[in-house]
Amino acid sequence: MTSATQPKSMNREAKRVAVASAIGTTIEWYDFFIYGTAAALVFAPQFFPQVSELTGTLASFATFAIGFIARPLGGIVMGHFGDRIGRKSMLVWSLMLMGVGTVVIGLLPTYAQIGVWAPILLVLMRCVQGFGLGGEWGGAVLMSVEHAPDKRRGFFGGFVAFGLPTGIVLSNLVFLIVTSVTTPSEFTDWAWRIPFLFGAVLVVVGLFIRLRIAESPVFERLEQHRRVPVIDVLRTDLRKVLLAAGSYLGMGGIGYIVIVYFVSYANRQLGIATPTVLTMLIFASAVFAIGVVFFARMSDRIGRRKVMVWGCAAHAAWALVFFPLVDTKSIPLIAIALILMLGLQSAYIGPQPAMFAELFPTGMRYSGASLSLTLGVILGGAVTPLVATALYGATGSSWSLTAYAFLMALISLGCQLALKETYEKAL
Repeated sequence: MTSATQPKSMNREAKRVAVASAIGTTIEWYDFFIYGTAAALVFAPQFFPQVSELTGTLASFATFAIGFIARPLGGIVMGHFGDRIGRKSMLVWSLMLMGVGTVVIGLLPTYAQIGVWAPILLVLMRCVQGFGLGGEWGGAVLMSVEHAPDKRRGFFGGFVAFGLPTGIVLSNLVFLIVTSVTTPSEFTDWAWRIPFLFGAVLVVVGLFIRLRIAESPVFERLEQHRRVPVIDVLRTDLRKVLLAAGSYLGMGGIGYIVIVYFVSYANRQLGIATPTVLTMLIFASAVFAIGVVFFARMSDRIGRRKVMVWGCAAHAAWALVFFPLVDTKSIPLIAIALILMLGLQSAYIGPQPAMFAELFPTGMRYSGASLSLTLGVILGGAVTPLVATALYGATGSSWSLTAYAFLMALISLGCQLALKETYEKAL
């Protein structure tokens, strides 16, 4: 192979890997988000009918949070083997685990059929989902970023970030279709299972794509694979892990307020029909997806830190007006609130994959990036719908939710300011 042909071949492979990462990550986030939507809409009566509506909603969101608690374990285990034996194999395992957990949830008997075993099995499958997703993000990021040309790592890493909003769009679109063609009682009784069972088809597609891509060239050039990468990263780069996790805390937390809690809030507190809520989320997520690509490309030109700091600052400011706009019950104003909230998030989410990968050396990059994200998710996204429900239940006012969101956004901004620029760093 000539020197002129080799870069072209490598560039083609980088594009294939980026597209495969985007598709695979979309499927994984689809699996994860349909659980959140179902928790907001139907899990309380199906799995916790023996308690009040508020307590049932809290219990549903608690099972949602449990999936996040399992994510660090998945990140640690898959990060360890991803840094030892390779990125590709862990991506295949993560997709299979997510798929199994999702399909089994769609087949679970309800509390009325098997009693307390129904919520127990629901929690178990949620843990399987969380474990799989814990290893997914880091592996997909590294495959894309480590295959990418040096000056385009932000753009190629952005393909992984693109899977987040497209997963939101896909999950809400499927729920929108199901709720539109069934009656409310049919949806509550059995039709809510359809999005979970549809996940089996998506997993088969994802596995077919992922099995056809090549291993990371940066990993293959690594001469020595660390024995316990997660211990090494905690010993040598703990500050980076904590700051990266903190920078994601507000983004993840407010993101799950918008994507998960908002569905329940708009439906039950504001009386807005579920199809209307899901339609607004779909349009806002489409803007989110466009913003992810735009800001990922921008980070290759002016730097990751600058774009992400701007995104965190704007996000904090908009957190102050989000719920006041939502509480007007005006559909146009709510749509604007959603679109700008998710659109501003894209300024952080787009460059994030490349920056998290660039923070750590190759031998512990999978462990470092996965641990940073999963810790941020636990501190932010895991408990946010649960905390938001409890805050509103205690105060009866959305101002408590606004204060909570603003505080999380400020923490993210402070941590992001403390991180150094990475975009000119060699992998």
